[in-house]
Amino acid sequence: MNPPQMKNLTLLLLLLLFLFSLHLTSVLSWKKDEFRNCNQTPFCKRARSRKPAPSSLIATDVSISDGDLVAKITNRRDDQIKPLILSLSAYQDGILRLRIDEDPSSIPPPPKKRFEVPNVVVPEFTSKKLWLQNLDTKTLDGDSSPSSIVYLNEEYDAVLRLEPFEVYVRDKYGGKRVISLNSHGLFDFEQLKHKKPKSDQEEEKHDHDQYQDDDQDQDQVQVKEEKDEDEDWAERFRGHTDSRPYGPQSISFDVSFYGADFVYGIPEHATSFALKPTRGPGLEDHSEPYRLFNLDVFEYVHEAPFGLYGSIPFMISHGKSHGTSGFFWLNAAEMQIDVLTAGWDADSGISLPSDRSRIDTLWMSEAGIVDAFFFVGPKPKDVVRQYTSVTGTPAMPQLFATAYHQCRWNYRDEEDVENVDAKFDENNIPYDVLWLDIEHTDGKRYFTWDRALFPHPEEMQNKLAAKGRHMVTIVDPHTKRDDGYFLHKEATQKGYYVKDANGNDFDGWCWPGSSSYPDTLNPEIRSWWADRFSYENYVGSTPSLYIWNDMNEPSVFNGPEVCHSTHMLLLLFVEVLHF
Repeated sequence: MNPPQMKNLTLLLLLLLFLFSLHLTSVLSWKKDEFRNCNQTPFCKRARSRKPAPSSLIATDVSISDGDLVAKITNRRDDQIKPLILSLSAYQDGILRLRIDEDPSSIPPPPKKRFEVPNVVVPEFTSKKLWLQNLDTKTLDGDSSPSSIVYLNEEYDAVLRLEPFEVYVRDKYGGKRVISLNSHGLFDFEQLKHKKPKSDQEEEKHDHDQYQDDDQDQDQVQVKEEKDEDEDWAERFRGHTDSRPYGPQSISFDVSFYGADFVYGIPEHATSFALKPTRGPGLEDHSEPYRLFNLDVFEYVHEAPFGLYGSIPFMISHGKSHGTSGFFWLNAAEMQIDVLTAGWDADSGISLPSDRSRIDTLWMSEAGIVDAFFFVGPKPKDVVRQYTSVTGTPAMPQLFATAYHQCRWNYRDEEDVENVDAKFDENNIPYDVLWLDIEHTDGKRYFTWDRALFPHPEEMQNKLAAKGRHMVTIVDPHTKRDDGYFLHKEATQKGYYVKDANGNDFDGWCWPGSSSYPDTLNPEIRSWWADRFSYENYVGSTPSLYIWNDMNEPSVFNGPEVCHSTHMLLLLFVEVLHF
């Protein structure tokens, strides 16, 4: 081998070694201990510990009210558990809505109303409700328990099985199931409660100890009880404490998709399009469920169920024997979802239809209510149409928005913007949009400009507009806590920020440093926030300026689970497309 060949080979080896080191660094940079797993998340750990078995829940007092089927759900094995209120609603196009919540008329009543997600179901969907007139309750073939039948359309019925409690959608002619809930008896609804005085807790413990076996280690029992009691009222991770003034309030249940070969959806996860099983025979005991919890994670492991930026609890199933069906749980709380392998319930003693393929799933949420939608399909386009009839369809983007966008962090000043724009023309490269990241602002105060670097923002935008181009600037939904900043001053005076447990404006850490977050669940605050984007309020904006709403998780860097600081460093060297 001659010297030039040796030199080339050496360079190639060095390059390969460099690329390998980058890959190794990327893998090692994943700080697994910075993020909770299921065993470190009490509601997930509790739900996963339950075994499939015939349910102890029964539906009683079934009737028709306001066009819905309503009932109470009681526990036949524990009359100390307060009944829950259930309602089944049918809508046009074969959509079933199931709602389950605590009964506000119970004695004592719940200490507060549980959170329900607003502003997701579009108003026109409610006008598509089918008003139920008559209650059809009968015993179905092959079942000893009576069931109440709800009409969906010409092809499908919804069935409320009374004992044990179960809800499923079936093909009304063949009787075959499409989707079911609580077929494996895993439904659990932790009800809100008041913390008992210490004296009452000690009395209960004394009564409990009277029934302990003499040979049982009382010290171990006490330690476990104290730990369980502590977990009821507070959750801790990496030095952070999340208090629970009303105790745990999680909900979990099983959902089965019949005639399914694959399930899809519940984004975002860095794994295959068809969701892989996470639990059951053949899988490791420490496998994790799919997590739905918005995290600003720059470095992550591929082929993992770890949650990323988005969380949409919408799952689609598809198979040869039925086609396509879907299930959507309208819930904004942290969620974990298991996709279960065949045979996971082998010892349950439950017999379900086995004439075709079936995929079972376990849905676990930290809080909220059951507000679930069943979509019967039977084709993919049908499920998408049914789902979007509930949530609405995305807005069509402007034509220019579908073209090439030029973006990096960050263009230094107006001269830099002008040079980049000119280089595209010089090299005859078409583009339609140029983006400005956070550094264009005055000290990371949104709706402002750094007047030393961008002294003429309107003129800069008009120059681009003259060529048929647009500019995009960033506006994040966190506000720099600076008493001299007009936006922070107004939001503070009007009480528009999200509050902490003590009723104070929440103070978190994001790009501007100490930041607070507008409470956009409040319609008044949403309207106020929208007004900030007007030409009058956003000084320096023009009709050719559009907004990039970034960090809309919203991100809090000093929380118990944070994004990596290398996110900032890497973006300085990597051109990214935020679209």
